[in-house]
Amino acid sequence: MSSRPAIAKRTPASSGARRRSGAIDLPKVLRERIARHEYPPGAKLLENDLASEFGVSRARVREAFGALENRGLIRRIPNRGAEVARFDLPQMFEIYEVREMLEGLCARRAVQNTRPEAWRDLVALFGKPMEQHVKNGEFEDYIAKLEILRRRTMEAANNRVLADMLDSINDKTGEIMRRIIILPGRAAEGLKQHRAVLAAMRKGDAALAEKLKRGNIRSSREFLERYQGFIL
Repeated sequence: MSSRPAIAKRTPASSGARRRSGAIDLPKVLRERIARHEYPPGAKLLENDLASEFGVSRARVREAFGALENRGLIRRIPNRGAEVARFDLPQMFEIYEVREMLEGLCARRAVQNTRPEAWRDLVALFGKPMEQHVKNGEFEDYIAKLEILRRRTMEAANNRVLADMLDSINDKTGEIMRRIIILPGRAAEGLKQHRAVLAAMRKGDAALAEKLKRGNIRSSREFLERYQGFIL
């Protein structure tokens, strides 16, 4: 049996979708598919197939490929097309090292730019609702609420360069993060850490929020190290 990655293909878009193709943020759609491993590392991305699916020109697809290549998500190989980039373990650890610093900075800036009561609803969200998700193994709901916190924090930080860098890192680590969350004890430990970060944000303590957020990312990296054989 061949071990070559499958070529990414999709069902062609409907005529209605084609008429709306001008509104499609094609790079964003492809980034999300890569982050969810719908396009796994090494998968070929074909201009013709994507142009047909989204009802856009091949030139539009090539522009999207350029944006993805700039983010380090794909490689374009002469006469072979584009393929999803592969990241080995040392590269992933390097990404986590940078992510720790940037996530900490984002938390600090978010606190500095907002009033403490701005985080009240998220403190409540990360109470009983998140406890139930952990208890019931509802990891998709757990991840969805983590995304709400991530987006709110980036918006409050109000730094476009920082947001772009964190989005790029999330594109590269999204699927790994999903695998880490289901590891034994990680969701419960992560919830405890996120609550501590939110408590610091609720008190308006920017330095503590940064310290705790960095610790949260460092803890995630440690789980990756411990269970690397089951994750990668």
